[in-house]
Amino acid sequence: MSDDFAGHHDRKDRKERLEQLRAALVGAGVDGFIIPHADEYQGECLAPCAERLRWVTGFSGSAGVAVVLTDAAALFVDGRYTIQARQQVDREFFTLYDIIEHPPAGWCEAHLGPGWKLAYDPWLHTGVQVKDLKAACEAVGARFVALERNPVDELWHDRPAPPSAMAMPHPVEFAGQSAAEKMAMLSQSLEKAKADAAVLTLSDSIAWAFNIRGVDIAHIPVVLSYAIIRREGRPTLFIAPEKLRKEVRFHLEPFADLATPNRFEADLKALGGRKARVLVDSTFTPARVEELLANAGAGIVAGRDPCLLPKARKNSVEIEGARRAHLRDGEAMARFLAWLDREAPSGGVDEISAAERLKSLREQSGELVDVSFATISASGPHAAMPHYQASPASNRPLKSGEIYLIDSGGQYRDATTDITRTLIIGGQATPPMRDRFTRVLKGHIALSMARFPAGTSGAQLDCLARIALWRAGLDFNHGAGHGVGSFLSVHEGPARIAKTGHVPLEPGMILSNEPGYYAEGQYGIRIENLLLVGEAEAIQGGDAKMHGFEMLSFTPIDLRLVEPSLLDPREVDWLNDYHAEVRRRIAPRLDGDALAWLESTTEPLAP
Repeated sequence: MSDDFAGHHDRKDRKERLEQLRAALVGAGVDGFIIPHADEYQGECLAPCAERLRWVTGFSGSAGVAVVLTDAAALFVDGRYTIQARQQVDREFFTLYDIIEHPPAGWCEAHLGPGWKLAYDPWLHTGVQVKDLKAACEAVGARFVALERNPVDELWHDRPAPPSAMAMPHPVEFAGQSAAEKMAMLSQSLEKAKADAAVLTLSDSIAWAFNIRGVDIAHIPVVLSYAIIRREGRPTLFIAPEKLRKEVRFHLEPFADLATPNRFEADLKALGGRKARVLVDSTFTPARVEELLANAGAGIVAGRDPCLLPKARKNSVEIEGARRAHLRDGEAMARFLAWLDREAPSGGVDEISAAERLKSLREQSGELVDVSFATISASGPHAAMPHYQASPASNRPLKSGEIYLIDSGGQYRDATTDITRTLIIGGQATPPMRDRFTRVLKGHIALSMARFPAGTSGAQLDCLARIALWRAGLDFNHGAGHGVGSFLSVHEGPARIAKTGHVPLEPGMILSNEPGYYAEGQYGIRIENLLLVGEAEAIQGGDAKMHGFEMLSFTPIDLRLVEPSLLDPREVDWLNDYHAEVRRRIAPRLDGDALAWLESTTEPLAP
């Protein structure tokens, strides 16, 4: 249950590693190599053995790509990580770029020449990524070539072993649907797609489909494995035998065949040998899988991973689990914030001790399996980094008069939680702090109150979280919300509230609502709750079928950071109603100082 408070800023031997990699590329007869933050399962979070990007560059974020040529090297990260990358990566060796403004494909076009060879590991890139990078290379007369052996793996002599922890069944009492029922539903999806089979590599899709969980990835309860599901016949799960204790075999064997991972490629070729039509999601499937199928004679059916949408649409059991878990989590958050208000102003609390305190309070429920991600516990200027990670080297005390941001969550058997609160420690917030916080709050309220026609996507709602900031010439450089799994990944697709979130929001989906603002070197602000999409009451006089959000998170918002003059009456009413609901739901679970704190912090705000 580690919260990952280890050093993330080690730059030791970067120059030597880069020189060794370049020598290996020359030996392989290529001019460059591209290193994504990815593994052969294409999940967002990686096991230590797959952190190749970090080994080469020193960057520890969850998204990024490096391109290493014999005479240049670049690292591309998104807006969440621009400050972190500048702190972790030696810019003598790597030039840093915003991946949206300067994508790797464009950089490759500018830096490659005719006859050059840019190499890649086909297990670490999806078909979509390979297509884009191949086109960029060919545009300048270069070639994009696959390597059979990853040169980073060859050089990484103390590389950690792959995870081998035991899998566990995920009971129907939490899943709400048996694995056999899910397989029948997936079979119908394949029939609709006119496909004979589908390949699954995303670990959370496999965990959902087979009703299994594990601990192969920190904080995400999945088992690293592959699967082939079939329109007719039993699915095959390719999983290391040492991960299968007796109870897991007893769960899986009635409906699935079990095979070792080293049989996966042979079974892909066998599908090709039968001329099977195989559904492949090129956005998430390693390019190597598609290549093996096509070369063996399979017909590739382009389509979405058939688990994505049904996994995102939580069933009634999962929804009730989410409601329970958020009350449990709200109690822990209230006890934590009451403690923080009492202890932090004296200077005796730091970023790591605060996060550890919150984890211990979640553990007191007896229901916590793990935190749902490494807690972002950030004081003062550290809060300006959206994905800051405290380490012994960076650990900072919480100081009176400074902003403190904590973004955290829990993994419970019945749900995954994620919540962010921004606070002022003691003292008084400055006028700019209050202005920015209130504009973020206005965006949070606008999303929470949204009513929208069926078929609306997150991209169409994203601007609601930004308008109050835009009016002051401000913005934030990340999405306004992401999907959340059910005792699965805290970042779950395919829906999200972001400029690129084009999947319609459907009833049963759980999404975060988390606008923010970040003043580099000073402070950061984010307010995050989780919302459940549902059908909304018809609007009088309207004729469109409407959807809306049900609030799942119940934790007070720091009124000391609110500037009431910036709120309109409807926003004041929303804030007061929200705090009244927090008090109604959470107060019965508290006593003593925590109860007194909750009552005082949820007093109505005067217009």
